[in-house]
Order: sequence, then structure tokens, then C-alpha cells
Amino acid sequence: MKDQQAIETFTLFATCPKGMELLLAEELAGLGMVVSKTTVAGVHVTGPLEAAYRACLWSRLANRIILCLAREEGIESPAQLKACAEAIDWRAHLAPGKTLAVDFHGQSEAIRHTRFGAQTVKDGVVDALRRDGCERPSVDPRDPDLRLYAHLHRGRLTLGIDLSGDSLHRRGYRRELGHAPLKENLAAALLVRADWPARAKAGEALIDPLCGSGTLVIEGALMAADVAPNLLRERFGFHGWAGHDAALWQELKREAEARASLGRKRCKAKLYGRDQSPQAISAARANAMRAGIPALIDFQGASVKQLTRPADLPAEASGLLITNPPYGERIGELPELVPLYATLGARAQSQFPGWRLALLTGNPELGHRTGLRAGKQYAFKNGPLDCKLLLIELNQGEASAPSSDQAAPAKRRAVAGQPCGDEQTGNASNKAATNATERPARSEGAQMFANRLQKNRKRLKSWLKRSGESCYRLYDADMPEYALAIDVYGDRVHVQEYAPPKSVNAHQAQRRLLDALGVIPEVLEVSPEHVYIKQRERQSGKAQYQKHAASGERFQVREGRAQLWVNLRDYLDTGLFLDHRPVRRMLAEMAPGTRFLNLFCYTATATVQAALGTQTEGGASDSVSVDLSNTYLEWARENFALNRLDPSRHRVVRDDCLRWLETAGSEFDLIFLDPPTFSNSKKMEATLDIQRDHGRLVELAMARLAPGGTLVFSNNQRRFVLDEALTTRFAVEDISAKTFDPDFNRRPDLHHCFLIRHRDDTA
Repeated sequence: MKDQQAIETFTLFATCPKGMELLLAEELAGLGMVVSKTTVAGVHVTGPLEAAYRACLWSRLANRIILCLAREEGIESPAQLKACAEAIDWRAHLAPGKTLAVDFHGQSEAIRHTRFGAQTVKDGVVDALRRDGCERPSVDPRDPDLRLYAHLHRGRLTLGIDLSGDSLHRRGYRRELGHAPLKENLAAALLVRADWPARAKAGEALIDPLCGSGTLVIEGALMAADVAPNLLRERFGFHGWAGHDAALWQELKREAEARASLGRKRCKAKLYGRDQSPQAISAARANAMRAGIPALIDFQGASVKQLTRPADLPAEASGLLITNPPYGERIGELPELVPLYATLGARAQSQFPGWRLALLTGNPELGHRTGLRAGKQYAFKNGPLDCKLLLIELNQGEASAPSSDQAAPAKRRAVAGQPCGDEQTGNASNKAATNATERPARSEGAQMFANRLQKNRKRLKSWLKRSGESCYRLYDADMPEYALAIDVYGDRVHVQEYAPPKSVNAHQAQRRLLDALGVIPEVLEVSPEHVYIKQRERQSGKAQYQKHAASGERFQVREGRAQLWVNLRDYLDTGLFLDHRPVRRMLAEMAPGTRFLNLFCYTATATVQAALGTQTEGGASDSVSVDLSNTYLEWARENFALNRLDPSRHRVVRDDCLRWLETAGSEFDLIFLDPPTFSNSKKMEATLDIQRDHGRLVELAMARLAPGGTLVFSNNQRRFVLDEALTTRFAVEDISAKTFDPDFNRRPDLHHCFLIRHRDDTA
């Protein structure tokens, strides 16, 4: 190295994800730098050029290493920003013929756009070089020789040279990506927090049971083998800097290569990656090969349920289980994740006593499903998601049963760190189901909920056997603290969570939901992947028609004589309103030989039943089904095709039902009017409030009703009151009480149903 008296000390700034500042400061100190202070998403340090190069090569946590050229206060205007850039002697940093780019971050009252800030800094650089008689440099925003860094916050400007080039978290080995791969420097931070470097030196083992594309295991192997994380990188930002010391850099790189060669040979730690997805395992192996440590890691296909202690580990060997399961950002993912976390906790406890489990999750309540108690927690951010790294010592007999009614465990130490990704390639495919021996003990509330489901199944058993129904409601907020509606569709279960009021503690509501999702597959004997969950709240306008997902996952169910398509995942509703089953049955009995009109037809299941009618008398001679939604009308056509209905006799019409009734000229013998409670769709000429507008709707429908015909008027407004003027003008019969099967008799106000006829027909 250079003579110490000739060594220049540089002012540097290392950036990192928010929350990893303390870890980065400790790392940089170990690389020969002096830490001045930490700030949000960065650490201010000083040190020689050798330390700056070491940081670029060896830092496992930093994003960028900035060589600071100017730090100024009171920078608010473009003129001040340009003057600051112009005051620097750029001849010492940018060689003739080299290109540059400016990365600008921040803003002020006068500098509101980062592109404008970058342009202003660039203008200052260009003017300074031209003033000194140098040629004007070209700008190359994609691949510049020299990348400048400018950060402006509250009038404080930091301006410097990015010695890194690309972000240092991009190691170069990861070309095969998973579903949401964990960023490499976040993976390294998790490993540091879990004390892996010390454990690796002691020859302990590391296992990731949900390894995805392998980032955690590969970063762990690089640490264990003393391999510099950026040894594979061919070009850094300093390669285009005029002050670059090529000889010093080559010396440091040769040292790192020698350490890596020796480290691979001396590595005592054993590392294992497991994932159920063959694609994930293939990607992980390819990434490990590029990282230069394929021999250090054993990647094998296995689900969490198959997680066992590797056969080649001595019985007394201890180690680290570290993983990053899916977080369940979307509520529909939760049914599969509850048993996944429960199985993970059970297998970790039974197979790895004496080990440490490090679990990163964005959903602490899911972490609680492991049934294990975290001795420490560290706060991280995974992009926008707040996450916790749970450190759990796997000692026999120390599992903790989840409780739906108790507060979260006592406060634990929360130290910042920031995740930025997720190894979920094959994680979502690890659809492990729990069994009686591999789940945490149920809380008292969860057991009561399970008992209620079993009681309801027993109550409905004889009716289901007699009726042959395969789609029915099993539970409807029977226990107020478990505010769910649970519908069975053959071997699948649709769960709707009623949005809790603000008075209900959100954490308790989440915990009870997860309690329920852990119980449902066991009691109903269904696979967790066949449990679908949504949150139910008042919908308006297009919301009731919009997709919640785009899986296209649908299947057929039978109701009476009809085969119907249902989709439990993609929309708020499933395509089949189960509470109207008796009404559809009644329409089938009334329909033979009639002209049938279905208003607000939804997926036209009522039309299908009316068209099929009864086995002895047949069904409606023809029908018209009207709705405003293209989505549901297409669904209706598919239901017609499934039941081989002639489209020339059974038509669907896209229109506002009010407008269509005002202009229709046909008469119908049987009309089904089942409007939404409220709608403000932009496609409608006005909003629809069924309590306010039902009189006009019924009047228009009755104008289309042939003599001797029947209008079946239904709605789901709980407090609905029929307009007295309608009972005066028409013959009205309230049949609501007759339109509930045993699975819905707990909610007699769920819908209202009336038979309405012309008074002349009943005289």
C-alpha cells in the first residue's frame, strides 16, 4: 500500500436502505473508515482511497459510496445550485472525452423536479470546464463514464462522485429471479442480525426452507467463504474517475481473490436451500453457480411440511434456520399462509431443537401462527412494507399458543433495518397443510369457532342430504367476534370478512381472522388452497364489478337442474347469490311456457333456472336478460352455453334497466326484478337508491307485465319498506319468509321478496 504520509483522507457518504444505517456504520468501521455520523438512509464517513475501494468491493450492506466534493447549506435556488457545481475543479475528476450523468435527489421551493435539478448541476459542471478551457463533456444517462450524485434536502446540498456505478446490492450473480426476490443487501442485513457471520466461523449450518431463487443462502455462503460480495463486478463508478488509482485497485482485488480462493477451501459451514418449486430450485442453482460457490450449497426440492434435519449433519450440530415467507399483502393469500406458518413453526420446533429461527415477515400476526415466541425483533422495511425479523430460539417446550383475545406479546427490542424484496418464487407454491400434530394449540376463541362450524354442519346435514345442494352458507357471523360469512361450494370454501367497525382493535380483528383461517381447512376437511377470502364492505358504482384478481379461476357447480359457472377469487361476488336459491327454484316452477324478463340479471342464473324450468313441463319459451355490466353479461352467455340454451330465444341486453323499461315494447308473463340496494355507476343516467326509487322501477316493470303475469320483486335492503302506493294499485304478496332455506334462516332480513300482479287479474 502507499506510504502512510502520502495518504489523502477523503470525505465519503455511503447510502443504504432506510433502517440499515447502524449496521452499515459498523461494517464501514471494520473496513477502515471513520464514522462521522449516521443519517436517514446513509452514513457519513472519512477515510483513505483504499478504504473507499474496500467499501465498494466488500460492503454487503451499502447501496452506493459517494466521494463528497461539496457540502453546502442554504441552497434554495437554481442559481445557487449551479454556482455550487461550478465552483468545483472538475478537471481533477472528469478526463477529456469522458461522458457524465447526474443523479439528483430531493427538492426545494424553486427546484421541484429531479430532472431540472440534474440539468442545473450538469450546466454548472459544463460551464466550469469550458471556463477552464476544456471541451464540453457529453451526457450519457444510461452508461456514463462518471456518475455524479446530488442530494438536496432542506437547503443542504451534498454533491459528489458515485464511486459505485450501479447500486452495490447488484452483485452480478442473480440473473434468475424469483417472484419477488429479496435484494442482496437486505438479505445480508438479515444474516448479520441473525449472527450468521459468527455462526459460520464456528462451522454451524444454515437452512432456508423457502429459498426461492436462493439469495439468503447465497449471501450466507459468500459470508462463510470470505468472498467479497462485489468481486464479480467488472466495472465500478471509479473506473471513469480521473483520480482513479488503478494499481491500488488491482492490489485490493488480488487480495480479495486470494481470500475467496482460500475461504472456499476452508469453509466449515454447511448451507442448504429448500423449496417446493422446481423452477425456484433451478434458478437458485444457476445463481449459486454464477456466484462461484455452487459446491457450498445443497439445493433440493422440498415443501415446508417435508422440512427435516439434513442427513449429513451430525446429531449435535447447531445452526440457523432463516427464511422470508410470503407476507399475505393481499387478503386472498391468507388461507394458504396460515397453515404454512403453522407448519413452519411445528417443523422447526420438532426437527431443529437448539437452533435459531430467523423469520422475516410483513405480517406479525402471521408470524404468531408459528406458535413460537420471538426473543428479539428487529424492524426492517421491505420496500414500502414494514417488516419484522423475528429471532426465535428453538428450545423444546417453549412454543406459545396463539390467542385471539390477548394483546400481542410484551414489547421486544425493535431495531431498524430495511428489507427491499421477497424470496417468494416457490413460497406461494408451498401449500403445506397442517395436521393434528403439526399446529400450535388453538386459542380458546378459535376452539369455540371450530365448535360452531361443527355444530352448523351437523344442523344442516339432513337438509343437504335431502335437497342435494352442494353450495350453501355454513356460517354467518354466528359469533360476533368472528365476523365472517362462510359459504361452501362443493370442495371449496368462500370466506367473506365483514369490515370491522373502527371501535374494534385492528390487531385483534386480524388475529381472529387468522384463527378462523387456521380452523376452517381442518374442520371442513378442505385444502387451504381451496379457501378463498375477501373483505366485504359497501360497494358503489363500478366497485362491485371490478376484479379483485385476474386468475380466471372458475369451476362449475350444480343447482337443481342447472350447471353454473362460479369464480371465488376474482370478484367480490362469486356469480351465484346463494340466499336467492329458493327464489330461483320458484321461478323455475312458474316459468314453463312463459315469456321471461330478468332485470338487473347479474350472471343470469335466474334466467337459466327459468329456461330449464321443471323436468315435466319444461321452461320459459323465451327470455330477455338486462344488465349494465359487460363482465356479467358475458358470464351470463357462458352460463347459457353451459346449459345449452338457444341464444336466439334467450337474449342478453346491455342497458340501463330503467332506460330499457321506458323504451321496451314487449310484454312478459314472468318478470324477475332484483336491483342492487344502491348504485352510482357512471353508465347510469342517475344514481339508484332502491328504497327511494323502487316505486318507479316497479311501475315501469308492471307496464311490461302481460295480463295474468307475475312480477317477482326482490332486494337486499335490510330495512326496506314497500311503497304503500304500490299495494293500493297492485295486488302485492310478501313472500319473504318463504324464500329462505335452512342455511339462511338466521338472517330473515337478508332479502325481501314480493309477488306483484295486476289487480284486474285477481278480481
